[in-house]
Amino acid sequence: MNFFARWLRRSAGDAGPVYVTERFGVRSLHIGSDTIQSSMRLARPNDLELAYTRSMMAFLLFNERPQRVLMVGLGGGSLLKFIYHRMPWVSIEAVEINPQVVLIARRQFHVPADDERLTVRIGDGAECVAQAESCADLIAVDGYDGESQVAGLSSAAFYEACRRRLAPGGMLVVNLWGSDRLFDDYLERIEAAFPAGTLALPAEKPGNILVFGFRDPVGEPRWEELAAKARELEARYGLEFGKFVQGLRKMNRHDGERLYIS
Repeated sequence: MNFFARWLRRSAGDAGPVYVTERFGVRSLHIGSDTIQSSMRLARPNDLELAYTRSMMAFLLFNERPQRVLMVGLGGGSLLKFIYHRMPWVSIEAVEINPQVVLIARRQFHVPADDERLTVRIGDGAECVAQAESCADLIAVDGYDGESQVAGLSSAAFYEACRRRLAPGGMLVVNLWGSDRLFDDYLERIEAAFPAGTLALPAEKPGNILVFGFRDPVGEPRWEELAAKARELEARYGLEFGKFVQGLRKMNRHDGERLYIS
């Protein structure tokens, strides 16, 4: 039975069927295709199972104590749960366009009910970012429908709206697929919207590339400083921050002493 993928729940939506499978003690969410959108190890439901979700947490190397986090795209809620349980000072707002995804995330992936720290809204993430007046210290974007990035969450106007929504010192993190034929276009749009600086970080498992945009300049951190910060964060959160620092060497300007964020 270890090879049996159990169909738990399915419904039709604009982005295609939403369904859940289980294999080897890991429950996964699929939206519109067999591609895994989110995964949760049943024995550790609040951990980050997928490499790309762990890599998204690399923002802590540059913004260690965000107070307000806005998530565009909920999926199975892995990132939301990790921040909610491990960073109790953070308030989180998540916007998900598909109500069935929200239902399944809460019933099957242990996403907690709304409270004074957490709000999950059903709505268009692009419209929310464009219209809202409040600011966020971190905006995390992970919006796919089936096999492609949602158009409204990858436009130049959307990325510019994200920058305007950020508080001073705030950051954007976007999950992209490196194999997407429009990857270079998305990256150029983020770079144009965030002239203070951007970074790209390939996830340890090939495929996903996380792009970080900085509202304000953060200078040129030294590798030894980043390594020391990584050790502190790794001890605190149990994630591979040392590997994140090494991964930043792959797609960004740097020399032997510094990482150039521009």
